[in-house]
Parts: sequence; structure tokens; C-alpha cells
Amino acid sequence: MPDGKHLFGMVRIGEKGQIVIPKKARDIFDLHPGDQLLVLGDEQQGIALVKASQLQQFATDILKAMRGESEE
Repeated sequence: MPDGKHLFGMVRIGEKGQIVIPKKARDIFDLHPGDQLLVLGDEQQGIALVKASQLQQFATDILKAMRGESEE
């Protein structure tokens, strides 16, 4: 696989609609119990999971840039 790209294998959806994120994926993306994930969907391309804290930081950076604030 190209650098930064991963194939973690298949997961099965349980009776309650839950999946288990493979350990290697949790380690690489620093996911821990209690972390929140945003579930995004595109009917043509599928589902994506984004760590909520990453999205919050991205939004904060955009707002700072719009206000002309420099990064710390």
C-alpha cells in the first residue's frame, strides 16, 4: 500500500449495528474508548469516520485563518 494508506481488513456489523474498529487502526489513529467519531456518508462513495477532535481542530484553524490570527 502507498505511504499513509491502509487496508485493515473486514468488519462485521453486529445485531445492534455496531462494528469493532481493528486494533491497528485504533493505534494508528489514536482512538480510545470514549472518543467521538463523526460518521459521514456519500451515497456514491460510501461511509467515512472522522475523529471529532480532529474536525474541531480543523474548524478552529479555519476560523483563526479567517480572522487573520497566526498559529501558535
